[in-house]
Amino acid sequence: MKKSCLLIPVLICLAACGRNEINYQPVEGYTIVNQTKGPALGFTSAPILTIDGYAFKDLSRDGKLDVYEDWRKDAKTRAKDLASKLTLEEICGLMLYSSAVDAFSPELTDKHKSLLADDHIRHMLVREVATPSTGAAWSNNVQAFCEQERLGIPSNNSSDPRNYTNGTANVNNYKPEPDGEYDPSGVSNISKWPREMGLAATFDMDVIRRHGEMVSAEYRALGITTALSPQVDMASDPRWRRFYGTFSEDPALCRDIARIYCEAFQTTPGSKTGWGNQSVNCMVKHWPGGGSGEGGRDAHFGTGKYAVYPGNNFAQGLVPFTEGAFKLPGKTRMASAVMPYYTISYGQDPSGENVGNGFSKYIIGDLLRDKYKYDGVVCTDWGIVREYNVPWEHKGTPWGVETLSAAEKRFKCFEAGVDQLGGAKDNAVSIEAYRLWEAKYGERSARERFELSACRILVNIFNTGLFENPYVSPQKADQIVGCKEFTAAGYDAQLKSVVMLKNVAGVLPKAGRLKVYEPLRHVPAGLSHWQKPTPEYDEYPISKELLGRYYEVVDSPSEADFAIVCIKSPVGHWGYVQPNEEYPEGHYNPISLQWGPYKAINAREHSIAGGDPKESSSNRSYRGFEETSSNATDAILVRDTKLAMGEKPVVVVVAMERPFVPAEIEPWADALLTVCGVSNNAILDIVSGAAEPYGLLPCQLPADMETVEAQCEDVPRDMRCYKDSEGNTYDFAYGLNWSGVIDDGRTAKYRRPLAACGW
Repeated sequence: MKKSCLLIPVLICLAACGRNEINYQPVEGYTIVNQTKGPALGFTSAPILTIDGYAFKDLSRDGKLDVYEDWRKDAKTRAKDLASKLTLEEICGLMLYSSAVDAFSPELTDKHKSLLADDHIRHMLVREVATPSTGAAWSNNVQAFCEQERLGIPSNNSSDPRNYTNGTANVNNYKPEPDGEYDPSGVSNISKWPREMGLAATFDMDVIRRHGEMVSAEYRALGITTALSPQVDMASDPRWRRFYGTFSEDPALCRDIARIYCEAFQTTPGSKTGWGNQSVNCMVKHWPGGGSGEGGRDAHFGTGKYAVYPGNNFAQGLVPFTEGAFKLPGKTRMASAVMPYYTISYGQDPSGENVGNGFSKYIIGDLLRDKYKYDGVVCTDWGIVREYNVPWEHKGTPWGVETLSAAEKRFKCFEAGVDQLGGAKDNAVSIEAYRLWEAKYGERSARERFELSACRILVNIFNTGLFENPYVSPQKADQIVGCKEFTAAGYDAQLKSVVMLKNVAGVLPKAGRLKVYEPLRHVPAGLSHWQKPTPEYDEYPISKELLGRYYEVVDSPSEADFAIVCIKSPVGHWGYVQPNEEYPEGHYNPISLQWGPYKAINAREHSIAGGDPKESSSNRSYRGFEETSSNATDAILVRDTKLAMGEKPVVVVVAMERPFVPAEIEPWADALLTVCGVSNNAILDIVSGAAEPYGLLPCQLPADMETVEAQCEDVPRDMRCYKDSEGNTYDFAYGLNWSGVIDDGRTAKYRRPLAACGW
């Protein structure tokens, strides 16, 4: 018996030492070449070469095995070989990143074909897909089109974050049921997790790791190999509109999440290099941090182009990058791409130049490349080389170089050290920029510089295995994307992200078949973040049908045992009032974190930064001006509901996109919860006691707007925090569970003063 057992590994060894077995497997419009001693090859039109008993794709169709076609060689060697073979047009095409494209059907549109063939683009930003199988089939058609082009370079399809609700509490009535069935009606067929700020609210690195592993598996099933994430900006100013997309204002928490997120997305288990056919490139953003816009204004608009540093704290904003995304614990080592933000990092360049980060040789060349030795792909944020009209419109964002020509803008990006232009096409303009480089530095320098970017870009395509097999199974996409396991994990993360701030006398949980009243929420007409008119409407944030699954729904406070009121954090405007009769040139305005009227009597008299070729003044102060949030009715709704309910409890749920001043609603709430991108089911599971609150505040909630004005845009956790009627202070890493204030390993690690972090 022992003897025969010993023979088994010998036989296995003999089989392993034998020849490479190769077979062809036709599947779903393409063919797989399986081999026992090499990677599977997927092809539609490229010839297959057999060299030394191994199979290779002859993408160049020259009957020979080129270095870039040899999967036995490392990615950098292959990339260097391929870059040397590219024409100028092909290199410039690699250095372009398409605007968003949709996959509503598997077929390619004329626009898709033009981007791939005419502009030689190989980086497609995928927005909407009809179904997982449609998205996979569309990706396969993109790859088949690319394969038949000269040299057969596959497309590195990418995505903005797509596994979240839109950051409110009323969009996703979706929950895995105990019997294993689930109803994804009304949502995309993909696992749903909290928004980034909600993920941060878990303070749980196991949640972050599961998110990265599962979402990246869904991406690969859809044919997506680059994530335009994570957004690791330290959200040091609480008024920033993109706060919800960050991992908090704390540098240590942002750093730790960045490490785990990127590592989980990029790693193929069992790979010697960490890279492989399960890897998804991470394009970490936004270097060197976009969370310190003056007055909280956002740099998508010219009115928010300046990031300022009144606390002299520029260096701390780099921590999530230099100590996080650029120092991964595993084999992939660093995020494979990075995106600078639109902002001008005002006053940071020793030369005195103030230009957008994507144009700045200091920010990209001196800091990112030279000081921090980053050698991955640098891709600009979308649209920085486009023209723009006026500071209050979102068109192009060429901050600091507004008067340069189209080619000069691109040249300045390349001179700074940029490899790719986000949201750009028009290959001919990039070739003009190349000619400008030739004129300034010489023909040899131009070719070397552009080949260098091509190499960096190609490495990320090689690392993810696309040259071997870029094709995916539409059938498997339907099985993987939004599968029960991933959906359940996402829902668990939603539950863990809910933060309970207040719970008077243990009013929660509300278990049992109680009677509940939910008031109608009125939303006034207003403007979207992109300054588009939005209509007024009325809604029940939680549908009566869903609420009825948990409680008996009644129509009046007098009938109810308790009330639940779902509102949004203050939807302040964007810090600017467009030209009007009273102010023909327009004026800057405060961004408020309270619902009711706020007058900025303590704002700066003179702005730190300012000026634009299309502005007559460089002073962007908003002192003395008044702002009222467009959803001021939300605070009134909370008050009126409590007055109507009397002594009976009112549960208030705030869908939080950024910090808010609780003073207008907290006194009227018996229980107060905050959420960031969770389903209504998750809210009701917490309220009913099916799950216990676990989340912690990923930000400070300010006592008032005066402390918001007094804080420094570049300094995190520097506000006086709100203290509620129960004596609890709504500071960073605060939260309640059924037993009281949470005090565990998470709070021990992250609640400490920032000074203890050594920064």
